[in-house]
Amino acid sequence: MRVLLTAGQAGDNPQLLPLLDGIRVRRDGPGRPRSRPDVVIADKAYSHPSTRQASRRRGITFVSPERTDQIAGRAAKGARGGRPPAFDTELYKQRNVVERCFNRLKQFRDLATRYAKRVAYYQAELTIAAIVLWLR
Repeated sequence: MRVLLTAGQAGDNPQLLPLLDGIRVRRDGPGRPRSRPDVVIADKAYSHPSTRQASRRRGITFVSPERTDQIAGRAAKGARGGRPPAFDTELYKQRNVVERCFNRLKQFRDLATRYAKRVAYYQAELTIAAIVLWLR
């Protein structure tokens, strides 16, 4: 679908919306490609009010557990803190597919150790590894 490479020390959350903007899925029949997923299932790193708000504006269901500091901050505000965001535990269980994919990609030693120092080479290796996994 889409791969977006960043520096290792860069956070994941700021890259979520640019990643979603680059997704284009062809339709079976006529019409422009889909650019908006129905659901985004993410871990706690993406659980930020701005991310939830942006996905709500786009009409995307966002499933992510809330971080403990956000729970404590909402509790400290009392009634003004609002209610907790909706969390679908059954839908969140499907996230293991993504984690298993990352683990399978790590079996490619070049990817796991970041042997290729140039971004273009690393992205090419990642694309080839994804194709190999897809063809298996």
